[in-house]
Amino acid sequence: MVFSIRRWTSRIVFIVVFTVLLFVVTGGYRWLADAISPVHPYREPKGDAMKVFLTDPDSPDSKDVADRLRWFYWYGE
Repeated sequence: MVFSIRRWTSRIVFIVVFTVLLFVVTGGYRWLADAISPVHPYREPKGDAMKVFLTDPDSPDSKDVADRLRWFYWYGE
């Protein structure tokens, strides 16, 4: 079996160029995604800002089915 050095070098060059371009494109895509993405909404506030939230009230402990259904439909839990 005859091995052509030109054919193998062209294949190796193709693989190297493909790999380099793949890294360039994926790096560019990551940079573009970071540049376009919005600011993280759940990060800790800076300065005098405060993050305020309302906790859900405790569920009723009664065994009445109507109260439990009312609670479920009102709060979705």
